[in-house]
Amino acid sequence: IRAISVLIWNGIFTAMLSAASSSGAMRRWMALWLPRLPSDRLKRASAAPPDARPVAVYEKMKNAFALTGLDRTASASGLHVGMALADARAIRPDLYAVEADPGADAALLDDIADWCGRFTPIVVKDPPHGLLLDITGCAHLFGGEKALLKDAERRIMAEGFAVRAAIAPTPGAAFALSRTGKGRIV
Repeated sequence: IRAISVLIWNGIFTAMLSAASSSGAMRRWMALWLPRLPSDRLKRASAAPPDARPVAVYEKMKNAFALTGLDRTASASGLHVGMALADARAIRPDLYAVEADPGADAALLDDIADWCGRFTPIVVKDPPHGLLLDITGCAHLFGGEKALLKDAERRIMAEGFAVRAAIAPTPGAAFALSRTGKGRIV
């Protein structure tokens, strides 16, 4: 029997698992970060233009419209999250900009979390664009951690999402590695 409690500390989930019988097994966590979730959602729903124009998602922040999501083309054009929409349009007049829909993004993250149940029964949402999976005791079912990591990335990318993943002994370490892209398995 295991009791699970999830705490939030500085925006990073820390999960503590206590077992009725101490197995001494080292915990393993896989973090999945979907850095382009809003723009990927638009593209999958055919709400973005079919041409090669850059796509950006924006919302009102401090009395100005700021970018909150970008596709690969927009990022390659020098645009970045937090940039004013007016500045982005000055750089890329052909920018296709859509107002953010956090509810739709959250619903999509819920769907992806449900889908990740194929890898482990313990999936924790790390909003707005991340998931943490407790893969302790599950990796061998996929041929090891490296194979599990590659399979998760491949399957998520096949569905049209940009993803970065990492595996580490703590949720915080997996979270950080997925966002920096260095040392993907620790």
